[in-house]
Amino acid sequence: MTLLLTIFAAVVTTAIWYSSEKARELRVGMLVFMFWGASLMWLVDAVVEFIEIRAEYFTPAAEDMLNDAFLGVSVIALALVIWIVALLIKDPKRVIASKLKKK
Repeated sequence: MTLLLTIFAAVVTTAIWYSSEKARELRVGMLVFMFWGASLMWLVDAVVEFIEIRAEYFTPAAEDMLNDAFLGVSVIALALVIWIVALLIKDPKRVIASKLKKK
């Protein structure tokens, strides 16, 4: 479930980044790299765990799916928080700088 959520987030942000010039100005590419990196990490984790202990990825228990969903949502939320902080620091549209200059 974590892998599916991060892949979904990666695909959505990639489509937004590719189709919108404004998204590229707002550094959505940073989100794209974070989500694809997380997706690759979860994929490697799933493959290694399947090879080593023959984990049951295709028939998970409901409790495991719920835990994985919470973890996936947490990863997506953390990536969004990091992106927002980086966006506020870089201030590509000079919004914060203009507000501070007026005061």
